[in-house]
Amino acid sequence: MTADDYLTELAQWLEIPPFALAAGDKTPRLAGALARLTQHHRRHCPAYARLLDIFGDDATAAAGLADIPFLPVRLFKEYELASVAPDQVFKTMTSSGTSGQAVSRIFLDRATAAGQSKVLARLMAELIGRQRLPMLIVDAPGVLKDRQRFSARGAAILGFSLFGRDLTYALDDDLQPDLPAIEAFLARHAGAPILVFGFTFLIWQHLYLGLRAKGRRLALDNALLLHGGGWKKLQEQAVGNAEFKAGLKAQTGIERVVNYYGMVEQTGSIYLECPAGHLHASLFSDVLIRSPADFSVLPAGQSGLIETLSVLPFSYPGHALLTEDLGVLLGEDDCPCGWRGKYFTVTGRAPSAELRGCSDVRANHE
Repeated sequence: MTADDYLTELAQWLEIPPFALAAGDKTPRLAGALARLTQHHRRHCPAYARLLDIFGDDATAAAGLADIPFLPVRLFKEYELASVAPDQVFKTMTSSGTSGQAVSRIFLDRATAAGQSKVLARLMAELIGRQRLPMLIVDAPGVLKDRQRFSARGAAILGFSLFGRDLTYALDDDLQPDLPAIEAFLARHAGAPILVFGFTFLIWQHLYLGLRAKGRRLALDNALLLHGGGWKKLQEQAVGNAEFKAGLKAQTGIERVVNYYGMVEQTGSIYLECPAGHLHASLFSDVLIRSPADFSVLPAGQSGLIETLSVLPFSYPGHALLTEDLGVLLGEDDCPCGWRGKYFTVTGRAPSAELRGCSDVRANHE
């Protein structure tokens, strides 16, 4: 598979509405694409090829999504995995991490970055149509300091900012609400639809609580709030999805709030929350729920480790990743919202012992 082959196939996928295909049509199409990506990465990423040889994985014989060999996502924190030559890498993205923690390093060539942007645009069209909306970014402008090496926050802001105009940062460099900037933005777009974007924890901790501490309420009744990431810190404060939405509505007037699930290791393949409150896999992605004990695929209704599958990673072997998140598959093709595909919920993070076991089963033999 060449970069041109990859983009040509992706262009064909982009012609199909992202939540239109039922399992009978989507699954074989997706499994075939992932098998081709597996062979591409086997040929071009020596470390990945060694892993496949050790575990005897043969994607050419893959009968379904569960047969595609997966990698624990934390391997990207321990190894530099790329399927393109160094001179083809034009952007490196890093995951979020607290001080002292290792971070993932994801290497993008131009084809992969283009694929990510096109798929993200297709998914965003489901929420806001094709127009670009005035955009309020709940972050500080300093997050985009290095245009060659992006953090997860910076990469997300850069990606989603393509769907906005008059980009305005809602926080100052001390992560406090920049009320003059916000109020000037709202005055310029009074009565117009607005897109608000940010990481979940920043929105709650620095915008919502900051506004509440100042006794200020914003007039964002016409806004769509898109947010993701950082739920673990909020759950530690006993703040769930319902509390988050209620608090934001009280302080800002925002009624339309859409959560998304995604990660820097599969940028572009986000799982959007539908009006029924469920996270959905699109045409370009899928999820499996695996048992932490033996990695077998679990049926709907049982909690296990979330595996994410994506057709987007061409420059690195990130097309099948076992995450460090726990979730439950709720159903497929029958969500009340009308979107086809699997829908699920994220229930928390796996205990560290389970995470070590996941990495051991794939990494210790390398």
